[in-house]
Amino acid sequence: MNLLVIGTGAIGSFYGALLAKTGHSVAVVARSDYEAVKARGIHIRSETLGDTTFRPAAVVRSAAELDGRPDGVLLCVKVVEGADRVGLLRDAVGPGTSIVLISNGIDIEPEIAAAFPDNELVSGLAFIGVTRTAPGEIWHQAYGRLMLGNYPGGASERVKALAASFELAGINGVATENITTARWQKCVWNAAFNPLSVLSGGLDTRDILSTQEGFVRAIMQEIRAVAAANGHPLPEDIVDKNIASTYKMPPYKTSMLVDFEAGQPMETEAILGNAVRAGQRAGVAIPHLESVYALMKLRELRTVKSR
Repeated sequence: MNLLVIGTGAIGSFYGALLAKTGHSVAVVARSDYEAVKARGIHIRSETLGDTTFRPAAVVRSAAELDGRPDGVLLCVKVVEGADRVGLLRDAVGPGTSIVLISNGIDIEPEIAAAFPDNELVSGLAFIGVTRTAPGEIWHQAYGRLMLGNYPGGASERVKALAASFELAGINGVATENITTARWQKCVWNAAFNPLSVLSGGLDTRDILSTQEGFVRAIMQEIRAVAAANGHPLPEDIVDKNIASTYKMPPYKTSMLVDFEAGQPMETEAILGNAVRAGQRAGVAIPHLESVYALMKLRELRTVKSR
């Protein structure tokens, strides 16, 4: 397939490189990294897959610079305040283009579904430890599983083909019939570790878990309760499995902490705010989630006022 990746951060670079490895033609839209990626490609250092350099089929600043429209576009940008996702996609999407969203958060699809009602919409979730360390430089620390599914449900042949490509490239690619439930599954981890890494002043996952496991578990259980109340019951052992896997993984600096330290907008609303509002609408008691969300909003306000 002819594919376009919008966003050459950690996620877009890593998964775009894997698709190119399996024979797809992969172009990229690079903004702040344009000069580095155009000149040298993207160097990926992986603890499990080895080192490689991804040289995209084309490197452009805007999809409008491309000749023709791709078969699929992977939008790999964070869902934060001020992000014009519809604008980024507008010049990339043709009548037969599938849109693939690889982003964290709950309820992130409706805006795109409304803007492109006639295009196939695929929602994707990356379970991975990967960081952009410099322009055109990516460090893959752990994991890599990517779940893909049509929004609001189902798994088309194109979804299955993409999942198979990721399997061929050496990671776990999963086509799921219910991507919304999968989003709640990932939120169990994200809603705990992302905000706590910021509120703690920069602690990594190991430090947070080894000192505040009870608090982490309480947040995770509240997400599980909210998911169930919204029609997406999660496995009873999902909290235990998240705790165990986090102890096993290397100490990790969350993406929200990386953004905070860089002075960039954080995914507070996508990861935490939307989950809190879903719980409140359903009448679920979520005191830990509400407290962490309130503290994150204060932290964001402090950042804005200090500029």
